[in-house]
Amino acid sequence: MPADCFSHVDTWVFDLDNTLYPAEMALFPQVNAKMTAYVMEALGIDHAEADRLRHAYWREHGTTLAGLMIHHGIDPEPYMIAVHDIDFTVLLPDPDLAARIAALPGRRIVYTNGSAPYAETVLAHRGLSGLFDAIYGVEHAGYHPKPRAEAFEAVFGKDGLTPTRAAMFEDDPRNLEVPHRMGLRTVHVAPEPDPADHIDHHTDDLGGFLARLS
Repeated sequence: MPADCFSHVDTWVFDLDNTLYPAEMALFPQVNAKMTAYVMEALGIDHAEADRLRHAYWREHGTTLAGLMIHHGIDPEPYMIAVHDIDFTVLLPDPDLAARIAALPGRRIVYTNGSAPYAETVLAHRGLSGLFDAIYGVEHAGYHPKPRAEAFEAVFGKDGLTPTRAAMFEDDPRNLEVPHRMGLRTVHVAPEPDPADHIDHHTDDLGGFLARLS
């Protein structure tokens, strides 16, 4: 993969969960458990039905929260606080990844379907604090989640990035379709590649991939 594929890039957009830390660190399973518990209490349903809705809303709407807001009028702020009340000590610092991100030319931003305060806590535990010029959560898109086009338009508009001079790193292939259409270089970060046409590159090692860009 030649570095010149990214020679035009001056803004680097990173997803957070299962992108800036590996899935095996098992942070997000805690979030999933908290989401299911919240749905049970908010809707007065049993665990099996709450888990089913959590999955269904994620598939249909991009996030469980989006489905809860659309179908049940759930207030997003208490929900976000509750589902992010987890143990972050499962995350380990990654000095090599930190160095690779710091070496990228131009601006570096985080854009997550979680909240910005949650992202800041994750970054701190990964040893990645202070490396990013901006951190955007779902609240910055009016709680419209990736992969919706209006979410990307809102966040990228706030940031002022030029899509044709940006690259995005993301574990969920759905969330790369709109950026690709907007002109971003797209990188799928996951154990297995996805054959979708809107994915320009794949890696199962983010730090190693970034090392090849310099």
